[in-house]
Amino acid sequence: MTYIHASQMLTREGWRDAVRLRVQSGRIASVQVGAPPQAGDERHAIVVPALGNLHSHAFQRAMAGFAEVSGDSADNFWSWRDAMYRLAHRMNPDQFEAVAAQAYVEMLECGFARVGEFHYLHHDPTGAPYSDPGEMSARLFAAAETSGIGLTLLPVFYAHSTFGGAPPKTTQRRFLSTLESYEALLQRCQSLAARLPTAVVGVAPHSLRAVTPQELSSVAALAGTAPVHIHVAEQVREVEECLAWSGRRPVEWLLDHAPVGTSWCLVHATHVTPQEAQRVARSGAVVGLCPVTEANLGDGVFPIASLLERQGCFGIGTDSNVHISLVAELSLLEYSQRLTARMRNVVRKEPHSTGRAIMEIALAGGARALGAGGGAIAEGEPADFVSLNEHHPALACHAADALLDAWIFASAGDVVDCVWVAGAKVVSQGRHIARERVAREFIRAMKELHS
Repeated sequence: MTYIHASQMLTREGWRDAVRLRVQSGRIASVQVGAPPQAGDERHAIVVPALGNLHSHAFQRAMAGFAEVSGDSADNFWSWRDAMYRLAHRMNPDQFEAVAAQAYVEMLECGFARVGEFHYLHHDPTGAPYSDPGEMSARLFAAAETSGIGLTLLPVFYAHSTFGGAPPKTTQRRFLSTLESYEALLQRCQSLAARLPTAVVGVAPHSLRAVTPQELSSVAALAGTAPVHIHVAEQVREVEECLAWSGRRPVEWLLDHAPVGTSWCLVHATHVTPQEAQRVARSGAVVGLCPVTEANLGDGVFPIASLLERQGCFGIGTDSNVHISLVAELSLLEYSQRLTARMRNVVRKEPHSTGRAIMEIALAGGARALGAGGGAIAEGEPADFVSLNEHHPALACHAADALLDAWIFASAGDVVDCVWVAGAKVVSQGRHIARERVAREFIRAMKELHS
């Protein structure tokens, strides 16, 4: 049993002073407001809930900084994808685990407590299954255990190169499954998850490009009540090809033909009409926004005002992990909206500040999409929370909502002091407890991959 005392804490009921948390068996057992600290309490000035990172391809952390050189023709998502495929075909299981562990350490240090790992690198470089079909999945569980991050594993079903069930390309060979092999993989992942008390396993039909309607239905049915995540409408070309195939835009088609509901996460959904965004809101699905990656790839900007008009929900992810930063994702989310709308403070939730509004919506969206609860400091919830460094210059003279505004919009992200996941402190004074060991393995893997 652990006791945490905070001078200021953002609880489910809002900001409260002098709060004492009792943490037991990985959950918040009690929240006492207006309570003085007791002997043995761990004391902090500012405590807030930890965010969930709802979309990550951990292995792409090994690509960061290697794809920022222009080619002979205009670069776009599709040329970037070719470079990503080349990296994927060089990576062995040991390197994969080392890169994932480094990504997860960086996520924790910036204030994330759980990650949704959209995992499609299943087979060996020739495309043949490993003797253990869950070999690469097991490496993600190992990386999560090393780092202490909460893991929602989303094994990906990927079978086709584009709409209409087109044959896959040779470059996609490490990703491919049949419905039978995917079900076996999912069962293996569920057995692996049983070893980590907080792990969750969902399903991830990769995209409408990569699955047929029948396959989408079958994969979604395997989820039961677990999360279902899918890439959708990320690129203009994807929208055009979907229209040519079906006569419908991707999100429109999905809402018309799939049981989209509160367990679903529509990742990116960049190119949607206001009407589609409002339909997504009514469905209860979470929109998974990854502003840094979406900017890096030139995807576009999701029309968030249309979603919020119908009380829709979004969460954030780090996707390609080109720059792992909670505050970069949240600030760019708001700033991209300001650039397109030509106004300030677009993400609104009265009577709160913009930082508080973005934080609360993203907390709720991440918790829903990752299927593990949380998203708030309240009795019975997972003990996932963050303390902020009260002595950091960015926070000087700030209190309550203004602390969140300063953290998100006025800091370099180095305001995080400690991070707890399921009651275990994995970051202290801004540094992960295994930072040096994980970094050594990551550097070794990078030298092998890029030599």
